[in-house]
Amino acid sequence: MTHNRSALLIIDMINNFDFTYGPILAKKALKIAEPIKRLKDQFNQQQLPVIFINDHYNLWQADYHKIIEYCRNPYSDPVYKRLLPDDKDYFLIKPKHSAFYGTALNTLLHQLKVNSLIVTGIAGNICVLFTANDAYMREYKLAIPNDCIASADDNDNQYALMMMKNVLKAATEPSNHEIYQHYIM
Repeated sequence: MTHNRSALLIIDMINNFDFTYGPILAKKALKIAEPIKRLKDQFNQQQLPVIFINDHYNLWQADYHKIIEYCRNPYSDPVYKRLLPDDKDYFLIKPKHSAFYGTALNTLLHQLKVNSLIVTGIAGNICVLFTANDAYMREYKLAIPNDCIASADDNDNQYALMMMKNVLKAATEPSNHEIYQHYIM
């Protein structure tokens, strides 16, 4: 039996919300920031990898401090007060929707001997879904806590969760559900 080793992926939570549905998504990102932060703290306590994967905003140096400052505004600041990377966390930039596409994520996960992922962030129906799909194709065990992803449209978010549960075999219970305890050990 293979030993379970998990990583927490936090997708696009460093964001300027400067797009059509940005203000709506910013409010939803604020709601999911706290449960993601609780998971992040649990992963940090267990010395398990926490990996922020983010759009680059044409700041290709992958310096999360520069990206945070570039995205800082009244929409992002409330999210930042709850959830940002620290020195223990990994940080990768992505050029497209999936955290695997054009990034070193798969190589990093292999080097860290990870075989299970908890995927969180925004937007649930786009970047989280695409990342989960790519993770499933790479045979990672998946969990997407339903209180840790958000989309601009709630129906789209529910549909994405349904797809991830039914097609990608992901656990989708809330982040405080006991099922996640075996991911954080």
